[in-house]
Order: sequence, then C-alpha cells, then structure tokens
Amino acid sequence: MTVRPPVLVTGLPRSGTSWAGKMLAAGGELVYVNEPLNPQHPPGRCPGVLRARVSHRFQYICDDNSAAWLPAFRDTVALRYGWAAELRVNRAPYDLARMVRYGAAFTLGRLAGRRALLDDPFAVLSAAWFAERLGCRVIALVRDPVAFVASWQRLGWTIYFHELLEQPLLVRDHPEVLRLRALVGSQDRVAKAAALWRVTRTILSRLPGVRVVSYDELAADPVPGFRDLYGYAGLRWSRAAEHRVVRACTGGPPGAGGFAWSGLSRTAFRPMDSRLAVCSGSRGLSEKEIARVRELTAADS
Repeated sequence: MTVRPPVLVTGLPRSGTSWAGKMLAAGGELVYVNEPLNPQHPPGRCPGVLRARVSHRFQYICDDNSAAWLPAFRDTVALRYGWAAELRVNRAPYDLARMVRYGAAFTLGRLAGRRALLDDPFAVLSAAWFAERLGCRVIALVRDPVAFVASWQRLGWTIYFHELLEQPLLVRDHPEVLRLRALVGSQDRVAKAAALWRVTRTILSRLPGVRVVSYDELAADPVPGFRDLYGYAGLRWSRAAEHRVVRACTGGPPGAGGFAWSGLSRTAFRPMDSRLAVCSGSRGLSEKEIARVRELTAADS
C-alpha cells in the first residue's frame, strides 16, 4: 500500500496560506488543520491537535530539538486526535465544541483514508524539517513585499525579533537572522516587516523539499496554478474541485459550490476575486513608503 504524504502550506502570515489551503482541500481528499504552531489559543495550544508545547512565534524545529516534535506531529499528520490531552487543558464551551469538531474530522478523515493538510504560517522557518522528517509536500507562499507590508500595516501588526533571535538553533542554521538584531526595539513597523520578508525569502530560497510559490502569480491565474499544485501534492484535480476553486476565487457568494466556512472553522480566508486582490495589494501605503519597501527588500540592498 502506497503511503500518501501529508501537505504543509506555509509562508509568512498574510501571504495567502489559508486561501491556498482551502483551495487544496476543495477536492475532498484532505483534512484541514489550522495553525497548530500558532502560540495563541485558539487556534494553537490545543494538545488534541498537537501534543507539544509551542514556546516561540515562528518556532524553529530541526533534528537537534525534535525529540518532542516528531512524535507529536506524527500523530497530527496521522490524524490521531488526543481527546484526553485536550480535555486536561481546554474546557471552555468554545474549546469543547472545537474539540468535537476536530476530533470528529480527524477520526472520520483517518477512516476515509484522507490526509492531513497543515495550514501554518508559523512553520515557515521549519519547512525543510516537515519535508524531510514527516514527508510533507511543502508549499511555501511568498507574497509581493509591498503587498505583504501593506497588509501588516493595515492590521497594525508588528514583529518582535527577539522571538527569532532567542532561538539558538535557528540562528546557527540561518545566520542571516542576525541581521534583524539592529531592529530590536524599533518602532519602525515598515522596516521591521520588510526585514522579516527579506530574511524569510532568503531562507526559503535554499530549503530542500520546499516548493516556493508566488502568491501573486497564483492569485492572478488560480485555476492552472492550483491544478499544478494539486499534481505536486498528489491530489486528484476533479471537475468538482475546479468548480469550487473558480467559485471561491471569483468573488462568488459564500458557500457557493460547497464552500461555507464560519464559526469553528473560520480562518483568514474569505471568498474573493483573487485577481482584484492582487491589484489592490499596496492599499494604505504612500508612494514614498512603496519605494522604501522596494529598496529594503531588493536582493542587493
């Protein structure tokens, strides 16, 4: 019997991972698992989904620290839900409802022979480990840097670089992270987001077993793009999958073509016209800020 690989969709937050993950799950062969490495609860800190303690945003996992991570993620990708572990930690009404939903999805998915799809931007720096040790088909989305920074600006997001610099194995394996030290404590959110984009893009460019995909190109022409990614992930591209992708990427009404995500299953994804989303990506940045982001993220800067 051929063992079919799990799938990891990753990339920095606001790079389209939820969108891509939902489109890949449209064919009905995958069980969607939302951000097990997110340090916030929910969606993270749910031991039923992942029985390991997340200590950092953008947790770095490699062979040297994988004693706890490997068995935990093996259970996750095998769709083995930890009911008892979840109940020991999370008992609020929302948590119990989420436990029933995830537990049922894992159990039914395993019985039906489905595979796990991990949608996790916080796994982006550990993507190679997921490919090498868990056999994941890894898809890493990279968004145009201006659109990425603009999105973070609109949301008021920033990054605290000590989360990366305090991980010695990450610094050892990817010393370009040390470039971020100069911005520790800075209030310049544009510069910090641009620096995070550039360092992450550099790391992704050399990771083995990782398929780096332009979010902007995928959004501009989603049907052939997703047909190709279905093939890479070992998924069947069916008429039903194509119909659902078309409906979800052309601004159709929520729920059209079998898509209706709300409540416990909500993510950052919303049905949209993906081509228009690309065109409006820089919204909120001035021309001067756009030029600055281009300069800060240029390959030779």
